[in-house]
Amino acid sequence: MPDLSYLSVWCADFPEDRILDRFGVFLSTVHFSAKRSGFTHLTVRAVDASESPVYEQDLRSTPLDAASVIEEVREFAHSDCSFEVRAYWDLASFDSAKAKLGTEPQPLEISCFGEDYDGGAWRTNGHFQVNLGYEHFFTGHAGLLGIRRDQPAAAETEEEARFLETMAWPENLERYQKETRSNIARVFDWVRRIQKGVPIARVQLWSEGEEKINELRSTIRRRGRGS
Repeated sequence: MPDLSYLSVWCADFPEDRILDRFGVFLSTVHFSAKRSGFTHLTVRAVDASESPVYEQDLRSTPLDAASVIEEVREFAHSDCSFEVRAYWDLASFDSAKAKLGTEPQPLEISCFGEDYDGGAWRTNGHFQVNLGYEHFFTGHAGLLGIRRDQPAAAETEEEARFLETMAWPENLERYQKETRSNIARVFDWVRRIQKGVPIARVQLWSEGEEKINELRSTIRRRGRGS
C-alpha cells in the first residue's frame, strides 16, 4: 500500500474561544475539486480517538461550505474535541488502467485538534493535520522522480511496471515531471493561503513512511524551486 503524505500546521495560539474561528478560516482556504465541490463528511470526537464520535454526518448528498460546517459544530466548541472533514481536491495522477496522465478528484481529509483532546495530540500532529493523499503525487511514482534519479527505478508491482513502461517515452516523462510540480505548487499555494488567515507558528510536510520523510522533503524543496 503506498505511503500517505501529510501537512501539519501549528498555530501561534489556539484558545478554546477561537477554535472555530481558526477552523473556519482554515477550511475557507481549501480549493475544492472542480468536479466534486464542498465538504462531504463531518465528524466530531471528544476526549480521545478511542471514543465513538459525538457527532457524525455524511454530507455527500448536500456538501457544505466552510461557514456551514462551522454552524453544524458550534455546540461542540470545546478544547477536548476534534473536528474532521473530508473533501476532494484536484491532483494530477497516472491512471494505470488507461496508462495515461490526467487530473482527477482525490480525497482530502482535514482534522482540527483542541489542545485538551487526546492527551494533547496537537503537540505531535499540529492543531490542523491534513491527509494530502498518496506520497507519490508529490515525489513521483515508483521512485522515478526521487533524489536517487541516477539509479534506474525498478518495478515492484504490475502497476509500477505499466507506469515505468509509459514513462520510458521522453515526452511522457517530461509531462509527468511537469504535472508532479503542479501538484507540489498546489500544496505551496494552499500553505500561503493558510498563512494569510491563520497565525501560524510552524508548518511541516511529512510522510508516514519514516524512511521516505527526508526524500519527500528534499524532493518537494527541489520541485518547488522548479528544478
